[in-house]
Amino acid sequence: MRLAGWMTTAAVLALPMAANAQATPRPDQLKFRELYKELVEINTTLSVGSCTVAAQAMGARLKAAGYPEADVKVVVEPKHPREGSLVAVLHGTDPKAKPILLLAHIDVVEANRADWTRDPFVLVEENGYFYGRGTSDDKAQAAIWADSLIRLKQEGFKPKRDIKMALTCGEESEGYNGIEDLLKNHRPLVDAEFALNEGADGLLDDQGKEVVLEVQAGEKVYQDFTLTVTNPGGHSSRPHGANAIYQLSAALDRIGAYQFPPRFIDATRGYFTQMQPRVPAPQAAAMKALVANIEDPAALKVVTADPMWNSMLRTTCVATLVSAGHAPNALPQRATANVNCRILPGTPVEEVKAKLSEVAADPAVAFTLAHEAKAASPPPALTPAIMGPINKQAAKLWPGVPIVPILLTGATDGVHTNAAGIPTYGVTGLFGGSDGDGIHGLNERMRVKSLYDGRDFLHGLIKDYAGGK
Repeated sequence: MRLAGWMTTAAVLALPMAANAQATPRPDQLKFRELYKELVEINTTLSVGSCTVAAQAMGARLKAAGYPEADVKVVVEPKHPREGSLVAVLHGTDPKAKPILLLAHIDVVEANRADWTRDPFVLVEENGYFYGRGTSDDKAQAAIWADSLIRLKQEGFKPKRDIKMALTCGEESEGYNGIEDLLKNHRPLVDAEFALNEGADGLLDDQGKEVVLEVQAGEKVYQDFTLTVTNPGGHSSRPHGANAIYQLSAALDRIGAYQFPPRFIDATRGYFTQMQPRVPAPQAAAMKALVANIEDPAALKVVTADPMWNSMLRTTCVATLVSAGHAPNALPQRATANVNCRILPGTPVEEVKAKLSEVAADPAVAFTLAHEAKAASPPPALTPAIMGPINKQAAKLWPGVPIVPILLTGATDGVHTNAAGIPTYGVTGLFGGSDGDGIHGLNERMRVKSLYDGRDFLHGLIKDYAGGK
């Protein structure tokens, strides 16, 4: 799942998008289209689909390209036979060089045929777009990774470091998660110096021109807390001081009024620096002041008026579910609420829990984790070694287009690899419109030109990171 920094920032880049005409595809692009089509048309929804079938199909293509059986594995957890992952490796020539990991998920969000204009599991090319569930999220990048490994093998490319690939299942649903399983039980297959993943795209203007290319360096940690108040209750005709609903409501009001302090990481400092020339003057001045002093109250007021910018700057917590009482004529014996937090990378979950309890200011409100806490996910550093190849490859395809780092306020599988000590960067080179291109919704699409350009961009990027010839 992706939710990039520009998508809901209407004051900045909320622009309708028109497709550019795609030139006649090259022979290698048509061959890639066949791979992409096969992957999109394999239903990988949790309800009725199978990631295992998709993993086997991509694995078969790698083997047909010359990869030995030992370097292509479909990993299936026995209790989850339809949620298999594909891992593969192109071996490097320098055993001392640490590998890179190409990560993508192949499961997709549910899609009801009756609601869609076209069959969501038939790839349709129409008016400069590919339509189908997963055409963008995330089978575009997954197909590019598999295709790149095939191209590298056919080119006879000899990388200095191992190039590993993991196409996994479970990113779009709760429960079993393929990359978590691989990190825990098959770490040597995916261990790497750093990983490339989804999490950032590019933005097109209303003429189909590339405006901004994003690089995601860090994402928030998702955590739900359960707040509970209990008391003996009683007959509603005899109300008394203690009322679970009132107590919980008062605590939620205090939590709702609280804002966690703003904090920069490399990605957000870079974002608010580089976006200054691209926003209206009042926001630009506020961004400049904020970069100089993150506690500047006037600058904070202007910038955090935008919900997305506010979310990029601080941990956010919001009540999302409430339940209380057991009968209309009885005092409530129990009241509960779910508070959903999106926590800045590097902030411990227990620290957030303690702050919420402090803000609630009522010992009668019990705070518990609604699910197992995710490990702290430190943001990866935007070093010259990472940014240099991105700048180089982007300049070939999109000269003059600025590259802007972002903090992802949604979630991807990068939260797991970052937490496991594998710095993970969201970089795709896939440009789309500000409406999200139907990701998770109806009629998901990918601009044809964007897919082919992104494929060339990522292939060059892999070679630059891997070294060799």
